[in-house]
Amino acid sequence: MFLKAAVNGGRSKTEHPAVPLTPRELAADTAAVLAAGADVVHLHVRDRDGGQTIEPGALAEVLREVRAVAPGAVVGTTTGLWTCSGPEERYDLVKSWDVLPDFASVAFSEEGAAETASLVVARGMVLESAVWSLDDVPALLASPTLGANVRILIEPMDEDPDTAVDHARAMAGRIRAAGVTCPLLYHGEADTTWPVLAAAVEDGHQARIGFEDGLHLPDGALARDNADLVRAALLVPELTPPR
Repeated sequence: MFLKAAVNGGRSKTEHPAVPLTPRELAADTAAVLAAGADVVHLHVRDRDGGQTIEPGALAEVLREVRAVAPGAVVGTTTGLWTCSGPEERYDLVKSWDVLPDFASVAFSEEGAAETASLVVARGMVLESAVWSLDDVPALLASPTLGANVRILIEPMDEDPDTAVDHARAMAGRIRAAGVTCPLLYHGEADTTWPVLAAAVEDGHQARIGFEDGLHLPDGALARDNADLVRAALLVPELTPPR
């Protein structure tokens, strides 16, 4: 099973003391989740006030620290609009990155997604495009970078686990029906985290786990850290019967 570790997202240490935020913490956590069995790592950089940012200097500091501690790690970050003032600033910030992540994620629920995805590809980064609902799929399918995706992230926003799984599968079906052949990755959040991950395994797709998505193990116990979640996720194929 291909597994991405999403190690922090918008989480704070008030939610869990092991959430990695600083460059040193993110580097150590990257090494730990890779040692636990994750294939790639997705992280969100923080500014000095603790807010999420894609500012070039802050991103460069994190990436340099990660690559010093975990050489060879494949590391990506977000381009979410919540990290800046809007589509124009996002474009300018990504254009000004001087130390590049290995991959960058672009959500097609957001304004300016196609332009940002094109910039990611033009700058030599690997692209992941994301859809959050069926309404996002037409924009993804019309994007000039559709064929450049290393994977497409399917991220249902539903709070009910069964509904989230159904919507993930509906998005996947529509994308595959359009002839897209790149890998698909499902992930949920909070109560949908483990049901959506199990559906990804059952459907033969890639999966994601980490504090960005949820803090708890499948049995409801609080995870010790991101590596604990990765180890639990790697047991899911043994627990999930084939369709």
